[in-house]
Amino acid sequence: MSIFTPTNQIRLTNVAVVRMKRAGKRFEIACYRNKVVSWRSGVEKDLDEVLQTHSVFVNVSKGQVARKEDLLSAFGTDDQTEVCKQILSKGEVQVSDKERQMQLEQMFRDIATIVADKCVNPETKRPYTAILIERAMKDIHYSVKANKSTKQQALEVIKQLKEKMQIERAHMRLRFLLPVNEGKKLKEKLKPLIKVVESEDYGQQLEIVCLVDPGCFREIDELIKKETKGRGSLEVLSLKDVEEGEEKLE
Repeated sequence: MSIFTPTNQIRLTNVAVVRMKRAGKRFEIACYRNKVVSWRSGVEKDLDEVLQTHSVFVNVSKGQVARKEDLLSAFGTDDQTEVCKQILSKGEVQVSDKERQMQLEQMFRDIATIVADKCVNPETKRPYTAILIERAMKDIHYSVKANKSTKQQALEVIKQLKEKMQIERAHMRLRFLLPVNEGKKLKEKLKPLIKVVESEDYGQQLEIVCLVDPGCFREIDELIKKETKGRGSLEVLSLKDVEEGEEKLE
């Protein structure tokens, strides 16, 4: 005997549901777990990596697909992909308490890993381990925000940890090659953005090797391009100025 499956039903597993109420009706989409946050933060740009199907549902768990006329009245279009994008951007992610807790714990670890990767003890230039950063985050009672990217939160954590321990972003080592005529004047403008000048050499060009805060890189790059009209150059010698070994918190 064959079993009849209604054509408006789709069965999905291992799914994260995003829900939106519009025009008095409920609409849902089925996404892959952990992908919604990636999409919203701009990390994931491929919609097919986020959506399990481009169908819009009334109820994902029952597999009931929304009717075209309901989509038209609620969203002004029956283009399923377009509606999926709207729900994905503004809808509410449905997760169980256990899932939410696991998500937050994973984000906590990810934030600690980013901080450990970007920072050093400014006195020793040695990096901290992720475990040590996790411990420090617990000491300051840092609370993870599910709707903010881990990268944004890592920058927040660095600011908060600075008040409690010796920590700062590892410096980048750069080399500037500047036309001699503009070089002296430009050097004065660059001074506030440079942490340490390691060497300075006047030849046919002014060559400066220095350490800078990574947050200033774009500003320095734009300043050199603008002031030298493209005749100056900037080279990244190392992304992180760190010493061998790991920092330990006594």
